Amino acid sequence: MKSNTIKHVFFDLDHTLWDFEKNSKLEILSIWEQYNLHQKGISLSEEFLKVYERINGICWAKYRANELDKDALKYIRFYDTLLYYGIDDLEMAKNMGITYLENSPKRTCLIAGTIAILDYLLENYSLHIITNGFEEVQHVKLNNCDLTKYFTSIVTSEEVGCTKPSLEIFNYALKKADALNTESVYIGDNFKVDIEGANNAGMKAIFYNPKKEKHDLKILGDITLLAQIKSLL
Repeated sequence: MKSNTIKHVFFDLDHTLWDFEKNSKLEILSIWEQYNLHQKGISLSEEFLKVYERINGICWAKYRANELDKDALKYIRFYDTLLYYGIDDLEMAKNMGITYLENSPKRTCLIAGTIAILDYLLENYSLHIITNGFEEVQHVKLNNCDLTKYFTSIVTSEEVGCTKPSLEIFNYALKKADALNTESVYIGDNFKVDIEGANNAGMKAIFYNPKKEKHDLKILGDITLLAQIKSLL
């Protein structure tokens, strides 16, 4: 059933609109080739990618818990990946971090249905972004994919000084958008970070859930395709 009380639609960016997995994979594989890692004993690019993704997840968890700052996160994820293979080269790790942050955000793979659903929603709603990410990086993504034009406001965790699911970032975004929580819905792919965060802020929530994760929270919708938002809004 469609909700007729919603005026503002807030989106997560990575994994919900911008295809983080695909874009990041392409860049990590490019880094493996660019830095000649096969000549340094890392013979399988796909294995390197899997090791990096696991370590990157650990580093981001530390960042969200304020155990790792932004500058360290940029290169520690690569340094720890190299260490996994017995390569202790801090300078190369820092250079890899620079390469990744320069090139990955310029990649333009989007989650299927992104443009169509934004075009559809823009006719009746004000659209906004709340994203856990670095200010300059997230705007590069939006600009290169020609998505900025859809959004009235864009809020990054770096701008606010805290990350989702903190209540502070949702309240900040609502205020910036001049929106009431009761007339707002948040759409994201991470249940704890996005859906529980939005729920705690008094917003309705739509869980973009292509992996069909189980949960027991009462929300506006649970979808596996972005196109299914049309049945809710």
